[in-house]
Amino acid sequence: MKTVQNTVKTATLLCLFLVATSLSYGQMALDKLDVNAAIITFDMETMDYGTIAQNSDGLRTFTFTNKGNAPLIISNVKSSCGCTVPSFSKTPIMVGEKGEITVKYDTKRVGAFSKTITVTSNATETSTKLKVKGNVLATK
Repeated sequence: MKTVQNTVKTATLLCLFLVATSLSYGQMALDKLDVNAAIITFDMETMDYGTIAQNSDGLRTFTFTNKGNAPLIISNVKSSCGCTVPSFSKTPIMVGEKGEITVKYDTKRVGAFSKTITVTSNATETSTKLKVKGNVLATK
């Protein structure tokens, strides 16, 4: 009987220790959360060109909103290939405002394509991956 009581006491103490440890780590995570941070939210993260003709307009625009509590600053936008050229404004996007990243794909190249654009900013997620894809058909 005494062994059962000791086991119950030990299990109870272990549970209390685990709960206290979990609460402590949870508080540390909340302490690191910056409530005055920018949050970038894109209307879409994949731009599908569909099937387009060779030499057609390869310009597309990604729209995003700063849903955070601080100005959003985009520091870099980089594509995975030289055939995809992004451009963006270096002006801070204020809270609640919208911004744009324009991407131009070189439609001289024939065939299916799938490219990645990496957006680097001061948002809570410092790196966001966008994607462009489609298929360019040769003109006759």
